[in-house]
Amino acid sequence: MSPSQPSAPQPDPTAGPPADGDAVPAALTARAPQVPADRLVAEMVPPPRFQGARFDTYIPDAQQPSQAEAVQVLSDFADGIDGGGPAAGKRRWFARKPAAPQGPRGVYLDGGYGVGKTHLLASLWHATPAPAERKAFGTFVELTNLVGALGFQQTVKTLGEHKLLCIDEFELDDPGDTVLVSTLLGKLVDSGVALAATSNTLPGKLGEGRFAAADFLREIQGLSAHFRPLRIDGEDYRHRGLPEAPPPYDDETVTRTAYRTPGASLDDFPSLLEHLSRVHPSRYGAMCDGIEAVCLTDVQAVPDQSTALRLVVLADRLYDREVPVVTSGKAFDELFSDEMLRGGYRKKYFRAISRLTALARDAGALVADDR
Repeated sequence: MSPSQPSAPQPDPTAGPPADGDAVPAALTARAPQVPADRLVAEMVPPPRFQGARFDTYIPDAQQPSQAEAVQVLSDFADGIDGGGPAAGKRRWFARKPAAPQGPRGVYLDGGYGVGKTHLLASLWHATPAPAERKAFGTFVELTNLVGALGFQQTVKTLGEHKLLCIDEFELDDPGDTVLVSTLLGKLVDSGVALAATSNTLPGKLGEGRFAAADFLREIQGLSAHFRPLRIDGEDYRHRGLPEAPPPYDDETVTRTAYRTPGASLDDFPSLLEHLSRVHPSRYGAMCDGIEAVCLTDVQAVPDQSTALRLVVLADRLYDREVPVVTSGKAFDELFSDEMLRGGYRKKYFRAISRLTALARDAGALVADDR
């Protein structure tokens, strides 16, 4: 094994020898998958957690009328999308180019953490009357990664044949993304693609606090013009009436749980953070393939913003796949510094804390079964 390829974690000597029948856990730090571009396209569907999401399974908060309104607006939006087969998208050679769409061609779900925006976005994908191969669903990061894998023109050609593009967690982290996405979505709208997006930031405020957004106002305003904003109010359902996440366990408990949980991984948290810097974020989902539980020892506060943003992507992929997380060390609400939680990426960090907390709560049954 080369020096650049970390070895799998060894069992904690304090945990004692693994019991008969225990399997040696996997190590995320030993995984650096290569993901072909065609897989990136094929996997642009709602993640496993939201495969069953439908409008009638979304439970609006009676105290928040905007939630019930969002269900109706999105249901009507889905009904208005032409879901014809491949032939419907082809024009005869003598046909005129269709007129540019009038008004917004998409909906933009704006709201806080855990109000069900992704559930609603996935419900829209499922409700749109078009075959799965003509609808795309992915996070903003996955969309920009797709452009990197296919190239801009091929991405326009591929997605331009779709009826609907759903973009979860829409956000602009740098000026390059602003220009790229503004140009991409403009071309897709011209091709007749309907758009839907979720975010914690209004479209006219994208990029605010991250870079000189005023210098890119035209691009941001252009993005905003494609969408009808739809505000969804409410509290985080992940914590609504539920107990707080369990406190971190000790190293022995985490290690023992990893060995006694089929399909679990076991890693030292600082080593995992270092490994993430060597794997492109577009591969984090593939890195979690086959993992049924993630066990991490020595969780610490992340040292810098670049590391923190990579951790956010991993948290999203684990949450999408409903992978429980068992940890020792610091609690998840201590991952990010006060400065980070006040900065331009604070919404990403709060989302990661919320999702990791939910996964830690899910892991309680694994630890309880092990005791």
